[in-house]
Amino acid sequence: MAAGPAMSSYWRGVRDGLPFLAVVGPFAMLFGVLATEAGLAIHETMGFSIVVIAGAAQFTALQLINENAPTLVVIASALAVNLRMAMYSASITPHLGPLPIWKRGIAAYFLVDQTYAQSILDYEKHPDQTTSEKFAYFMGVMTPICPPWYVFTYLGAVLGESIPASLGLDFALPIAFLAMIGPMLRTPAHRIAALVAVVLALAFAWLPFNLGLLVAGLGGMMAGARAETRLGLTP
Repeated sequence: MAAGPAMSSYWRGVRDGLPFLAVVGPFAMLFGVLATEAGLAIHETMGFSIVVIAGAAQFTALQLINENAPTLVVIASALAVNLRMAMYSASITPHLGPLPIWKRGIAAYFLVDQTYAQSILDYEKHPDQTTSEKFAYFMGVMTPICPPWYVFTYLGAVLGESIPASLGLDFALPIAFLAMIGPMLRTPAHRIAALVAVVLALAFAWLPFNLGLLVAGLGGMMAGARAETRLGLTP
């Protein structure tokens, strides 16, 4: 595989991933601030972001830690929030599965909401890409997302309470998910899955330790799969 097409795919990925930086920066800073306010040292906060590298799971675990939840509950809840990564892996395997194991390991580590969503959209838009080009595009999308996640986490942890609450950094989470999910609701099955998940999340919000999100996720997947079967649709 010539380097030219792969490098072209990489830089196209960087370009497509850049808009996510506007969300990743505030989101990571917010985590850094809240983690230090919860009593974590800077190295513990950075270890959290580097090892887990999953914002929703990190915020979930942090909230439960603040509530003095049992360690097993913290871990189980974070894993439950991250169950969507199993779906992402299954979805992206036909595109990146033929890669050498070390490249698959890199892709698995950097498989987050933004890299998955943008990459899948591109793979469907450009189905004739080679596996090398697809991996290069994935790494391009990752470049302005994951390394800045570490940098802004560190800045948030260092600045800590000096960041005024008036900045409203908590706007980043809902905007991030809306930006990712909106373009992917392409078929009735997608929209049914999203609607059922929203309804169940609200209906089971009373469950402790955010377990309602797990119920909503499973219900949404079941509804989407059933809709595809009944309507004869594919994504």
